[in-house]
Amino acid sequence: MKIQERTGAGAGRSAGPVQPSVGDRLPTAPRERKPALAALAVLLILLGALGATTLVLQAGDRIEVIKTTAEIPAGSSVTNDNVTSVMVAADDSINYVKWSQLGALRKLKAVNTIPKGVVAVGEMFGSGSALADGKATVGLSLKQGQYPSGLEIGDVVAAYRVTSGGSSSSSGSSSSSGSSSSGGGSPIVGRATVSYVPDGKSSDTDFVSSTNLAVTLTVDDDEAAALAQAASNGEVALVRVPGVSGNGN
Repeated sequence: MKIQERTGAGAGRSAGPVQPSVGDRLPTAPRERKPALAALAVLLILLGALGATTLVLQAGDRIEVIKTTAEIPAGSSVTNDNVTSVMVAADDSINYVKWSQLGALRKLKAVNTIPKGVVAVGEMFGSGSALADGKATVGLSLKQGQYPSGLEIGDVVAAYRVTSGGSSSSSGSSSSSGSSSSGGGSPIVGRATVSYVPDGKSSDTDFVSSTNLAVTLTVDDDEAAALAQAASNGEVALVRVPGVSGNGN
């Protein structure tokens, strides 16, 4: 009877989870410190800050230099119309021509044709002639109808002698039928290179007809005299011909 009473007394109790005592918890391993990784992280942060500072300092160290705004033919000089000033980062390894040196640069000549939009460096200019041996330059003053439209520096042209009553076609295909040429239609110069026209190109269709176009041609020495004589009389017409020009024709 006592056994049954004990069993019945315990039957009403609910079974709950047994909580381990404090002394029964497993010990945790101590956190391992890694001073090398911490030092590396600090070093990377310092290097990044140093690099950013260097870039800021370099960007702030700028100089005013010369930049071309139009093509400068070989043998020509800079003018107020073909250069401007720009700011660039200073670099001792590049021989920039500073804007303050513009006056001295005017006395020099372009060694080779300098394209539009480049920053000038000292190696682009010299005091000597840039013409190749056996070449000469001849200046022309042409009216509309004596040159092809869209004439640009580097174009290859032929120069014909025309009478005062006729001129070459503005399209550049040939001289007009009303003009006469010497030598049975033979050109004064069969192949000449345009080394200068205003702003690197001829006037567009809206060019004022009363204003002549100044053109400089590079020709062979033995053709220069005849071309200059015809040019002085206003009896030269240019015709664009196929060909790729280099410096000095």
